[in-house]
Amino acid sequence: MPNIQQQKKRVLIAVRQRDENLRYRSTIKTLTKRLEAAVVAGDADLIAAEHLALVRLIDKSASNGSIHKNTAGRKKAQAARLVTTTAA
Repeated sequence: MPNIQQQKKRVLIAVRQRDENLRYRSTIKTLTKRLEAAVVAGDADLIAAEHLALVRLIDKSASNGSIHKNTAGRKKAQAARLVTTTAA
């Protein structure tokens, strides 16, 4: 642990930010699994809702820096492929 007061504060901030980033990444994984389950079920309305929720969260996490923008694009493309394979 640091001895300087400002560095003690920065350590606490870093912990909070790391936890928030972990929440975003974990939720993205969860929503991806829910989208996959909706695709297997074949419910078009559920697929559209899950896809929208996933894309919104990916965009939000990329905009605040929790995930890299290229990672966000890759995950959105994977989700789009899941959705379009069921439509075809």
